[in-house]
Amino acid sequence: MTAGVRQEPRDAPRALLGSARARLAGALTVLALLAGVAYRLVLLLSAAPPTNSDEATMGLAALHIARGQEFPVWFYGQAYMGTLEAYLAAPVLALTGPSVLGLRLPTLALYALFVLLAWRLTLRLSGDRWFALLVVVLLALGSDRIIKNQLIAGGGYPEMNPAAVGLALLAFDLCARRAGRRLPRWAAWGFLAGLMLWVDPLVLPYVLGTGAVLLAFRGRELLGRAGALLVVAALVGAAPLLGQSLATGRNPLDAVLAAGGGDVPAGWADRLHGGLLLGPPLGMGFCSPSHCATWQLWWAVALPVLLGLGAVTAWRALRAPASPSAPGTDPGGPVAGRVAGAVRLALVAAAAATLAAYVLSSAAGLTPVESSRYLSCLLVALPALLWPLWRTARDRLDSARSRPARFAAVGAAAVLTATLLTAGYATYRAAGTAPAARAAEARHAELVGTLRGLGVRHVYAGYWTCNRLTFASGEDVICAVVDDELRPGFDRYAPYRRAVADSAVPAWVAPAGSPLASRLDDRMRSSPGSLDLVTVDGYRIYLSRA
Repeated sequence: MTAGVRQEPRDAPRALLGSARARLAGALTVLALLAGVAYRLVLLLSAAPPTNSDEATMGLAALHIARGQEFPVWFYGQAYMGTLEAYLAAPVLALTGPSVLGLRLPTLALYALFVLLAWRLTLRLSGDRWFALLVVVLLALGSDRIIKNQLIAGGGYPEMNPAAVGLALLAFDLCARRAGRRLPRWAAWGFLAGLMLWVDPLVLPYVLGTGAVLLAFRGRELLGRAGALLVVAALVGAAPLLGQSLATGRNPLDAVLAAGGGDVPAGWADRLHGGLLLGPPLGMGFCSPSHCATWQLWWAVALPVLLGLGAVTAWRALRAPASPSAPGTDPGGPVAGRVAGAVRLALVAAAAATLAAYVLSSAAGLTPVESSRYLSCLLVALPALLWPLWRTARDRLDSARSRPARFAAVGAAAVLTATLLTAGYATYRAAGTAPAARAAEARHAELVGTLRGLGVRHVYAGYWTCNRLTFASGEDVICAVVDDELRPGFDRYAPYRRAVADSAVPAWVAPAGSPLASRLDDRMRSSPGSLDLVTVDGYRIYLSRA
């Protein structure tokens, strides 16, 4: 008794110091999260990243939903990629009208949710508040490709990461027997899994990985009410996909494979170069806008090593002998450390599967820069990938006595530092694109105002002009797509082509200096008096004479 009393004063300062450190880590985490949101909000207010016709297509779907005009299941013009973003944005656009900012406010909220869930998941898996802070700081940074994936409402990408992290967090809580709300958690996991299968099947590796953890640790529970509820919730989440597929007899998987370049061959050298060398640094936020300098490619070498280290350490944690249950777990259930190992292993496996699927797709060889967006979900695995480095640096940097141990600790700290610095530099370069994006948006607003002033209601234009113009004008200007030879192009929304075709005097719009503008200039020269030209900054408007 006396010894215990004498020991208490010595333990009190240590406890107070630990509490103060925990509060500091929590405060810094909140600041990092707010900084990440503020950085993205500033970009949005600066019209960055630049919008495009694909995002405008989602905006048009949101306008139609807000008006009760249509309730599309798929992204217009294709039989895959659910329109969840349009349904989230519809209430906002009902208040603001057609607005890129209004369209992106839900994606900004999804980003904030992603970081918050990633912080909670990292705490669950590691119990280390400072490591969780590191993950939040990395997610607060944002290269050009990362910002586009997170903020552009072009279908699928903004919602995939928060959903995948949510699946992993729910799987941990269910397997570690955290107290309360078990049936709602089962339902939430099932609903998220089904919903993401509708939105974008790129998240499927994380559904399968976290589902395997549930099956391994809670297989018996799945045989009862929990399993039935999960199945029902998954069917509800996937209801749009299932209903549309049954009604049309189409298999959305076929469309997904075609979009991935499955029907266009690419050489293995190009696939490996795009998938393993360019893809990881671009897709995970370590490159400048649309370009990777040679020195930024180091992450392509680091990622396979981190995947291997993450798998080994996760497997060891999973196979560790059972010890007394951690706080918050059921004494009769699995140890939280083993569950954490299983979830980390699932995240690593899902990341490896995502990378392998990308390398196998022709898109990695044909369009490696743009298609690196397919690797968006790799960010979900950051807590599992970086944990071995953090633990090595934390545990051995001060206490290591042997030279190899000190070398390993210094190496781990160096890689973590390089990761932060490389991502930070890419973020700096991405922020520098804001003035150009703001100027481009101003030019486009002038184009819309000029067309309205001219009384033009129907135009022909290229694919990357059309739906952006139609959305920005709130469908006051209807556009049909033509190619560079003035032939009909790909209209994602067929009624627009019919409306323009029925117009007596449609106009033509082309970016200045584009092949389409050159073709229309040739028509003016060959048929004098057939078209009148109006120019605005960056665009040429060709008015048909009645």
